[in-house]
Amino acid sequence: MKINNLIQLEPSEISERFSKSSGPGGQHINKVDTKVELRFFAIKSPNLSKSVKDRLKVIAGNKWTLNGEIVITAEKHRSQSKNRELAKSKLVGLILKALEKPVYRLQTRPSKSVRIRRSNEKQKRSKIKALRGRVRDGQI
Repeated sequence: MKINNLIQLEPSEISERFSKSSGPGGQHINKVDTKVELRFFAIKSPNLSKSVKDRLKVIAGNKWTLNGEIVITAEKHRSQSKNRELAKSKLVGLILKALEKPVYRLQTRPSKSVRIRRSNEKQKRSKIKALRGRVRDGQI
């Protein structure tokens, strides 16, 4: 299965299991195994780097099992072939998302003029709010 120009998954890394789909469907649902459970052995995959596997583990969330597999289920369509394609596209989307390296923000400090301006604005606002209070004897 091709992910991008550099990464291609081998069929031995992926296993599929089929079962009856839930929900309405009449007699068709009782006869045909349309639900697809796709398992990708991510932790053993030689095509993915350690950093990609770590990001994939975070992105996959509950789909990541304790033994390093990603389990994806698809039962949206009534045909098994469409559900297989849907499950594969979900897996490709997860891996492509994990391939993107996160951009980290460099922390910057506000300049002195910005700090002074902010302080002046706070003092000005404080005076405005103080003037809204009750007027007592001796105060104007």
